[in-house]
Parts: sequence; C-alpha cells; structure tokens
Amino acid sequence: MANVKLAVIYYSSTGTNYQLAQWASDAGKEAGAEVKLLKVQELAPQAAIDSNPGWKAHSEATKNVPVAAPADLDWADAIIFSVPTRFGNVPSQMKQFLDTTGGLWAQGKLANKVVSAMASAGNPHGGQEATILALHTTFYHWGAIIAAPGFTDQSVYTAGGNPYGTSVTQKQDGTMAEDVQAAVKHQAKRTVTVAGWVKAGLGG
Repeated sequence: MANVKLAVIYYSSTGTNYQLAQWASDAGKEAGAEVKLLKVQELAPQAAIDSNPGWKAHSEATKNVPVAAPADLDWADAIIFSVPTRFGNVPSQMKQFLDTTGGLWAQGKLANKVVSAMASAGNPHGGQEATILALHTTFYHWGAIIAAPGFTDQSVYTAGGNPYGTSVTQKQDGTMAEDVQAAVKHQAKRTVTVAGWVKAGLGG
C-alpha cells in the first residue's frame, strides 16, 4: 500500500482525539501509507482556552501541528477524522473546516476518497455514534467511500464494540476509559487497505 496517501485530521481541546489521531497516523505508516497528521483551525477565543488548564496546555503542546486545508483532502486517497462529540454532533471547529470543501466537491475531487471516523465523549453514551454518523452524512454528499471498522477484528469488541468507528470515553482525569489503541490501528490499516484497492481499481 506504499502508494496510498493518508490524511489524519482531528480536532482536540485537551488531547484525547490528538492521541487517537497519532495512533491512526502510526498505523497508516505501518501499513505503508504516506501520512499527514493535521489539526483543524481552533475557533475558540484565547480567553476560553486560557480558562481551562488542560485545554491551554494541549494547545501549547500542539502548536506546531500543521493546520488542515482543503488542499490536503485533494492530496489524500484516504482520510481519517477524529473528533469529540458536541451534543451528539460535530464540533464547530471541524464543521467549519468541512464547510470549506465546497470547491473540491463541486469539482468532483472528493468522490471516491476512502474515509473513516472516530469520536470521543465524556461518558459511554455521550453521542459518539451520533457524531460519527453526522460525519458520515458529509461523506455521502462528497461521494466518498466509508471504510467503517464493522466487526472485522477482535479489537473492535475489546474497545467497546462500535462498528461505525472507534469511540472512547474520556474520564474526568483526562484518561481513556476503554483500551482502544488496537482498534484505532485496525481501523486505520483497514482504511489504508481499502484505499489501496480503490486506487488500484481506478488505475491509480
């Protein structure tokens, strides 16, 4: 799968989805893909970030992570998104980025991209599945091909059994309640593998 280009695009305020994105990025590289790890632009005012020590610390720790642009979607064969849930929906930071993709969509440049999504919330039923499905709605409009993990590996069950995409519960202390690293890596490798099949089938 050395010819597959993978973009891992995330939003994270205190670090959970950054960690998920890092695991996905590592797995993509292990699968032979060329990988870009990218964050979406922060929209919250600095005063809000500064008011939360964890948010401020994470913002400073990841200040050198490149910010995603539509050109990165054009470049990629495969894209993995990782986001926290906001009332069962996509965070405004990620939604704003998705709303900039109209030009690529109009040119048909997002069709047949292989995509997958992951999510986190503060409790086990906090909207993770709904958030992933909300992302999927955008993918349908793009004409993208969704590479959901389904139940294609035992790690999905170990991580909590979400077939739509790996999801995690962030505990009050900031750690993850479930052991999801293997599931994230499986999902990333599956996404890269499917993208390789699609690219080969399209003569790429």
